[in-house]
Amino acid sequence: MASDFHEVLFPLDVSLGSRGGPVRRTDIVSLASGREHRNSRWAQSRRRYDAGLGVRSIDALHAVIAFFEERRGRLVGFRFRDRTDWRSGLPSKEPTPLDQRIGTGDGVTRQFPLIKSYGSSYAPYQRSIAKPVGTSVRVALNGVEKAVGPDFSCDPTTGLVAFTAAPPAGAVVTAGYAFDVPVRFDTDELDIDLSAFEAGAIPQIPLIEIVP
Repeated sequence: MASDFHEVLFPLDVSLGSRGGPVRRTDIVSLASGREHRNSRWAQSRRRYDAGLGVRSIDALHAVIAFFEERRGRLVGFRFRDRTDWRSGLPSKEPTPLDQRIGTGDGVTRQFPLIKSYGSSYAPYQRSIAKPVGTSVRVALNGVEKAVGPDFSCDPTTGLVAFTAAPPAGAVVTAGYAFDVPVRFDTDELDIDLSAFEAGAIPQIPLIEIVP
């Protein structure tokens, strides 16, 4: 295979009907006193999805099979659109260049990775955004929007924002964007019972996030 990731989107009509979300791993040890110790095994959450719920027709099922075959099962990753969390702000709002703070200028650094913060008061979680929708990325310095091309560019395969000139020291760098989740199939086998499907049964099509 030429690449272990294809910059292609999983069938959108199927992904709209999928279910899933972030997963974390926490170890909990109960002590004799009744107290407990908790430890997070993962520094980052990892998203899991079942796209089977989105398959509503034989044609959609055929499209998923073709997509699965081209990705060679679990071998090659791809983009997935999670419509509950696919924008820098609220899913229902168009991205603005002020949505997320992605860094502070120091007069030297020209490149800033896209991130998305969750929460604000206690322990905000910062998620790396590696697969932005290229044409959606908007960037501002100290609240003033910059122009794509003359002022900055963004690599849609990595989520790295590169300025033509380094932002001055202390400048607040913000960004807004739409994005996809890098995932792969979490199975090398699609077990499809056509008679059951026609009777209303839903095939399982598990997907798992590729953590950058």
